[in-house]
Amino acid sequence: MHDRPRTATREHESRFRYAAEGFDRAHLQRIDPCWQAEARGSDQAHALIVWNDRSAVIEDRALRLPLRGLIDLAEPLFLGIEQGRPLFALDLSDMQRTQVEALLHGGRLDELRRIGPLLSYADAGVLAYARALCHWHRTQLHCGRCGRPTRVERAGHQRVCTGPDCACVHFPRTDPAIIVLVEHPDDDAAGPRCLLGRSARFPERMFSTLAGFVEPGETLEQAVAREVFEESGIELDRIRYFGSQAWPFPASLMIGFHARARTTAIRLEDDEIIEADWFTPEALDAAGEWGDAAELCLPRRDSIARALIEDWRGRVRSAGGPASGWTED
Repeated sequence: MHDRPRTATREHESRFRYAAEGFDRAHLQRIDPCWQAEARGSDQAHALIVWNDRSAVIEDRALRLPLRGLIDLAEPLFLGIEQGRPLFALDLSDMQRTQVEALLHGGRLDELRRIGPLLSYADAGVLAYARALCHWHRTQLHCGRCGRPTRVERAGHQRVCTGPDCACVHFPRTDPAIIVLVEHPDDDAAGPRCLLGRSARFPERMFSTLAGFVEPGETLEQAVAREVFEESGIELDRIRYFGSQAWPFPASLMIGFHARARTTAIRLEDDEIIEADWFTPEALDAAGEWGDAAELCLPRRDSIARALIEDWRGRVRSAGGPASGWTED
């Protein structure tokens, strides 16, 4: 087997949760039926249990169970090789919760969004991977082209239509979404500020960076400019890539940017954002955490939204003033 390729990442990006780092996805083994059959029957093979998007954990770590005693319960979905051992996901959503919990040897089923910040980066990553793959399989049981049933292929990384006149191949879905922290141009010399908004689905007083899905036929940068304008009425004159985060809730890839505003008057016309404002570093310093009873609350610490805010706030502190680092053309 080839060595696992090293992934070049920025320092901050390598610390985002929900990416399966240090993990061999073993793409060649996915397409080797003999290897798969041997791996499924091996005492070394383990499984991560998923039940209706909940993950099996024990205390503050992922619960890995021997696959051999579970293999007849559901189709094993091959995730890769972890520390030399084959690792699979099993979606037991068709079983009763009590039946599943009886298999967990003291473990429990929990929401990954709730426990993710408590897990190691490695465990959060593999659980997110398993959750996303199982979710896709549950929503792709029938062909989107002809409606016939689909079957699992390539150890769980494809589904193929069973219709002989169709045979359409379906791949796991990932939806790209941009997320952006917009910096005030400080054209009024009032000091550094960033734009945050509050969605109607957020808890009271929780503000975050602006975000939205990429539409067909547009670049990431065009999506950034469009989403910011649609949600706040702000126009941009600089856009810079920050990093990306796997976000399997259920199937997104969050692609982060910093941007500098060209206009500063906020105009809310999109009913998705019900409040937006420019916030100073001092206001962010006084903010509470998600769920706190504070005047202003920030996004959860496991999100790229929070990483964007902390990166900007850190650069402002380092510079002792406006610190966008933008280079003029």
